[in-house]
Amino acid sequence: MGAISQKPLAAIFGCSGLALTPEERAFFTQTQPLGFILFQRNCDNPQQVRDLVTEMRACVDHGEAPVLVDQEGGRVARLKPPHWPEFPAAKTYADLYARDPDAGAEASFLGGRLIAQELADLGVTVDCAPVLDIPQPDADPIIGDRAFGTDVQTIVHLAKRFMDGLMQGGVAPVIKHIPGHGRALVDSHEALPHVDSVHDVLEVSDFAPFRALHFAPWAMTAHVVYESLDEDRPATLSPAVIQDVIRKQIGFRGLLISDDLSMKALKGSFAERARGCLDAGCDVALHCNGDMTEMTEVAEGASEMTSKAWARYKMGELHRNGAARPFETEDARQAARHRFDTLLG
Repeated sequence: MGAISQKPLAAIFGCSGLALTPEERAFFTQTQPLGFILFQRNCDNPQQVRDLVTEMRACVDHGEAPVLVDQEGGRVARLKPPHWPEFPAAKTYADLYARDPDAGAEASFLGGRLIAQELADLGVTVDCAPVLDIPQPDADPIIGDRAFGTDVQTIVHLAKRFMDGLMQGGVAPVIKHIPGHGRALVDSHEALPHVDSVHDVLEVSDFAPFRALHFAPWAMTAHVVYESLDEDRPATLSPAVIQDVIRKQIGFRGLLISDDLSMKALKGSFAERARGCLDAGCDVALHCNGDMTEMTEVAEGASEMTSKAWARYKMGELHRNGAARPFETEDARQAARHRFDTLLG
């Protein structure tokens, strides 16, 4: 499984700008995080992003460190025109699927495939997509059109095709926000949502897309309190939710990362947040905003990846590399984009 003498820190970090500062370079070299995540502030043009990704990986000793980005399409896209093409929100595929199931499924696959090509060209290996949450009519709109529909069957079918496209492009998908963010009445970026639905209801609805796609290589937790499961702690910090629901009931066996620890849903110091999510059963703590003071605290609270977590990551890499089928020519890529645009009208 590619054993190394010392496993990486169980953390993924962002950075502040378009290139690493000397302080960031020293910090990453010292702490040896598993990987890195990019945001719009880090992405100006393709060559600059390639250089930044290379610079990030040069800081760590464990080979091709994963580099993540949120490139769902629609309103959640870190790579934007004019240097990168636009892609639609997931709801667009669901709307097409309702009219023409074959066309909707093909469009979802091609969307994932074409996004993956854009990311792979930059050296990015993980896309924080697809969203498997089922949006509810009275919920906060933070999920909304990011979902692949409003029913389990549609979400599972279209998200699976999107995942297939990403994997064929050499990019690992991250199913999120496990075990489900669709009932949250507030945005977890701003406050801690509480969901009071009973377990039986959650089991047949919210958990179902994750259970159907439990074989994904990566998943991201929800900063949501499910009162019927753990009335005190959000899923990210709850051993009951992670061990009993995510690992056992849903059956997820891949690499489990927290949602961003800097979101306002969480309280306590950043060391406490990092330690809490890892103690609860997350494999890796995610911190996104590039704030050095916060990252230093996360590193203090985090620990070396466990052997199980490292094995999960390496297994995901085996699957990602094995599934990759790059476009053989630029003409093939352009033909796929033309077909995609034709399907979407």
